[in-house]
Amino acid sequence: MLHTDADLAQVLHTGPFHLALRTALAVRGLPLQRVQHHLAGRGVKVGVTSLSYWQQGARRPQRAESLRAVRALEEVLGLPDRSLLRLLDDGEARDGAERPAARSYRSLVEASGIVERLITDLESPVDGGLHTVGHHERVRVGAGRELLGRDSQQVVRAHRDGIDRYLAIHHGDPGCDPSRVRVRAVENCRTGRVRWDADTGVLVAELLFDARLRAGETYLFGYGFEDGTAGPSSEYVRGFSFAGGQYVLQVRFDEHALPVRCRRFARTSAGSARSARGDLTLSGQHRTVHLVEQGVRPGILGIDWDWA
Repeated sequence: MLHTDADLAQVLHTGPFHLALRTALAVRGLPLQRVQHHLAGRGVKVGVTSLSYWQQGARRPQRAESLRAVRALEEVLGLPDRSLLRLLDDGEARDGAERPAARSYRSLVEASGIVERLITDLESPVDGGLHTVGHHERVRVGAGRELLGRDSQQVVRAHRDGIDRYLAIHHGDPGCDPSRVRVRAVENCRTGRVRWDADTGVLVAELLFDARLRAGETYLFGYGFEDGTAGPSSEYVRGFSFAGGQYVLQVRFDEHALPVRCRRFARTSAGSARSARGDLTLSGQHRTVHLVEQGVRPGILGIDWDWA
């Protein structure tokens, strides 16, 4: 259940409307009868039954008087101006899609056509019904300067009912043999179907959850990829379709193969120039560098490095 101010801020950003309203009511601790009383004091008449339907998603406020009630609800619940109305005005209201705005794979991944084909092979929509709340990723680079593997602990939130899996994408460095890449389901998930493309080194793995999620519910799971099949690695990047959430990337190097320089960077799309450049200091004892992004925006984040 969502019940903190942070949860409320997140769901006001991502929607859907009914979940945002339900979360606001829970965080403010107001029963529907009390809300109705406050609305009446503002000259707005709305039934408890209607309020209940709105927070359950059974009905959506659409008429002029209902939208006026939503505006008053924002005042009663102490929410930012138009924060609920926006969730009714945007694409969710027009097409029924209860999800935050997303960037396409085509803008984030150079091999986007391959990724989309592999996802289609797994009979899954490109939008898997999930967006990331938090992601901690650890990348390991070996003595031969190769990408040995990576480990992820991820928290996601469903923006549709019935979600029970996540599609993890691995794009190896040039020369990667995806048929030899091993998928590891570590925590709260198990490996399902796996598809890959030998020419591009792209692999898509289905991670099956232990529960079927309802819209608004969160899920924490861990997984990893063991690679080591390609040549020297010079960067690691992560593309983000949705805004919001925290991302932490850590890269660890073998003591016998240390880079001479490491930098973080951002890109708005796969074909755009690198920006937000910043040098990263390699820790002496643990041979790691990292970046932390508190509020991820759609686009690409990464770390690159130079070898001597």
